Amino acid sequence: MRTFTPKPADIQRVWFEVDADGAVLGRLATEVARVLRGKHKPIFAPHVDTGDHVIVVNASKLRMTSGKAEKKVYYRHSGYPGGLSSRTYADLLATDPEETFRRAVKGMLPKGPLGRQMLRKLKVYAGPEHPHSAQMPKPLPVDPRVHRAS
Repeated sequence: MRTFTPKPADIQRVWFEVDADGAVLGRLATEVARVLRGKHKPIFAPHVDTGDHVIVVNASKLRMTSGKAEKKVYYRHSGYPGGLSSRTYADLLATDPEETFRRAVKGMLPKGPLGRQMLRKLKVYAGPEHPHSAQMPKPLPVDPRVHRAS
């Protein structure tokens, strides 16, 4: 059996919209990464970008479970001695909620040029408005029992 490679003509891109209001960060990020990667399609191939576009609104209303907002820390290093800086999730969510979700999804995508191409199809907005209404996005089917606060 030969490796199936979808041709560019086979790939049909769809736009999905998901509301992150009250959703758990990691659980929603896994669903979004799955759609960006194209694993929900029968023509999925790990070496080709077959995924769809995803619009995430209300990213500022994401939550984390079991107090991880204060425990989880993002690190950066400037490259200079003593240049390590850290921020908690709660601080990052207050200042840049779009980047918080984008980082969570980025870690779940392949590394390298293929993953960067997939990440470009992710659009994240802190509020309920987005400028992509012309693409007529469909609602992303996400199980509310798994992703919402009980």
